[in-house]
Amino acid sequence: MNIKIVTDSTADIPPQLAKSLGITIVPLYVRFGEKALKDGVEITQDQFFERLQTESVHPNTSQPSPQDFIDVYRELAPTCDGIVSIHISSKLSGTYDSAIQAKKLLGKDAPPIEVIDSRSVSMGLGLLGLLGAEVASSGKNLKEVADTVRSSVEKIQMMGFFDTLKYLALGGRIGKSKALLGSLLSVKPVLVVGNGELLPAGQVRSRSKGMEKLTEFTAGVKNIAGLSVIYTTTPDEAVALADRLAEFFPRKQIVISRLGAALGVHAGPGTLFVATRSN
Repeated sequence: MNIKIVTDSTADIPPQLAKSLGITIVPLYVRFGEKALKDGVEITQDQFFERLQTESVHPNTSQPSPQDFIDVYRELAPTCDGIVSIHISSKLSGTYDSAIQAKKLLGKDAPPIEVIDSRSVSMGLGLLGLLGAEVASSGKNLKEVADTVRSSVEKIQMMGFFDTLKYLALGGRIGKSKALLGSLLSVKPVLVVGNGELLPAGQVRSRSKGMEKLTEFTAGVKNIAGLSVIYTTTPDEAVALADRLAEFFPRKQIVISRLGAALGVHAGPGTLFVATRSN
């Protein structure tokens, strides 16, 4: 069987890795004012974070349209027996709904499609995409690939910290007074992904304490089968954290990824996350 894996740009799978595994990425849109740019296609991560920090207009993101998915599914149709389409949590974006609509609109004009809500984001989603590609490459059929991915949704865990509350405030996720207080206290919010949402999980006063928090988090995860370190603007720090986490998972298998625009609009520079998948 030839099963294709589709995900979206919020998965933050490094482009070369996605290409080598045959994973198709559907980009979300980033908007600075009225102009919509395809995430990772018409605007790079470097360009995005530079504009995020220098422009007066705070960006927002929007999901791919059903037509975007229809175009991708139709392009893949002649080369596969089925498609597993895995997407950002439906509580964080309408991307999953767009994929569902595309499947309905295509009807019988496409190969069988399984659309999966990852209930995660960034490399939490990305690790599910990598798993899907691994299972698909072994020759499993559509149901087997989809069932394996679905059964692993509950086995994804993520924790991270933001360097500042500023961008959460600009995006309307918290009040500006709270962001100001946080900056005065040098508080860095710690978050986890739970039940498909980003949830507060405490705070740290320094980046070194944040690194310790992520190390402790990873140490508490049992039977790790996939691990990723995700950063926005501090690649050296991400490498150092990955080196530290090699105590719990083979260093060569730790995926270092850069956070894209979808979460980057709220996270801002200096963000670090860890994502794990357990057996």
